[in-house]
Amino acid sequence: MLQAVINAFRISDLRRKILFTLGMLVIFRIIAHIPVPGVDFAALQGAFDPNSQFGGLINLLNIFSGGTLQNFSVAAMGVYPYITASIIIQLLTGVVPRLTELSKEGEAGRNQLNRYTAWLTVPLAALQAFAQAQLLQSQFGALPAFGQDIMITLTVLISLVAGTMFLVWLGERITEHGIGQGISIIIFGGIVAGLPTQIFQLGQSGTTGTSLFSMLLFVVLGLVTVVGIVLINEGQRRIPVHYSRSIMRGGRMMRQAGSSFIPLRVNSTGMIPLIFALSIMSFPVIVAGFFTAASTGWVRDGALWLYNTFQPTSAPYNIIYFFMVVAFTFFYTSVVFGQQRIAENLQKSGGAIPGIRPGPNTDRFLTTVLNRITVAGALFLGIVAVLPWVASVITGVTLLNFSSTSLLIVVGVAIDTMKQLESQLLMRRYEGFISR
Repeated sequence: MLQAVINAFRISDLRRKILFTLGMLVIFRIIAHIPVPGVDFAALQGAFDPNSQFGGLINLLNIFSGGTLQNFSVAAMGVYPYITASIIIQLLTGVVPRLTELSKEGEAGRNQLNRYTAWLTVPLAALQAFAQAQLLQSQFGALPAFGQDIMITLTVLISLVAGTMFLVWLGERITEHGIGQGISIIIFGGIVAGLPTQIFQLGQSGTTGTSLFSMLLFVVLGLVTVVGIVLINEGQRRIPVHYSRSIMRGGRMMRQAGSSFIPLRVNSTGMIPLIFALSIMSFPVIVAGFFTAASTGWVRDGALWLYNTFQPTSAPYNIIYFFMVVAFTFFYTSVVFGQQRIAENLQKSGGAIPGIRPGPNTDRFLTTVLNRITVAGALFLGIVAVLPWVASVITGVTLLNFSSTSLLIVVGVAIDTMKQLESQLLMRRYEGFISR
């Protein structure tokens, strides 16, 4: 591993890419410490009390933002509005004929889809900025002038939207000039930046009565989860494919054969089902919070019941969360697989699966195989989604809020980045990180 790192820095263009990526991450962390105007930091800290009304939700959002929500910086929303826009555009691509045509137009079509994604990010970021600022102001008084002073309100919203779009720009620069997928690297950097604080909290939990055995068990469960994520992310079913084509040789028509395979991944959706489910599960809590102080009794009681039911530490929340993750995994896998048109492309290129007729029969066969292996991937994602809650119930360690989605992001981005570095080294005849 050490020799591979040395080899990577010996290559000038690879060294430049690594240093460029690190430089962009440094800029991101600087932006993460610039607060929006008008923040009452004393009131803001009360929002992160685990015993407060929205403590669990606020702390979860803070993890995904890389700790930027804790000082309500201009980067408090991270790049998640862009991810939401990307998911919406991807889903619409299989429904809207115009977007479907663009997806088939190669590089030019992808560039146009990326522009649509960027345009959609702006209103989504504005809506999320307003909701986040309104929540912090109405429940904790963290933005006293928000909603009262029009200039302060517009400044807060514009600052948050601009911060998100700047992070998206940084991510695009990393993709173009650095190592790895830029947006994923930005998310990775934000999550990893919060790790030291959470590890310190875990170490301090020994002073609050948590046994050493419970903490060790929690760490072991975390390591097992990481191993499972690696195995599932890399797991695939290889479907053999035979190709035949006719060529003219010596004035005679001859047939030439070849073989390859279609890699169907056990988890072809990544973290997207978790993001879908988490967004929907957070919505009832946010809505209920505005009615918990209602003067009408049945409205207040209903809001309190909804708020308590959808707390991340409750059993009903985690049971519903598990089934939603499983359902979204199957749904999104079918959407992505349908957009790839593998059976159609195979038939056009002269490829066929042995024993399966080309066309609709091939499509049905691949769909059946994919659904079977997706069962393992969906159940695994569901288990990973609720594992932090299970671990806290078993071990009693509740101070470490590092979620399953964070683990999936960190491990997945690390693997993808290592693979890119591996391929760069192998192209230059160096021994890589993985191929040892």
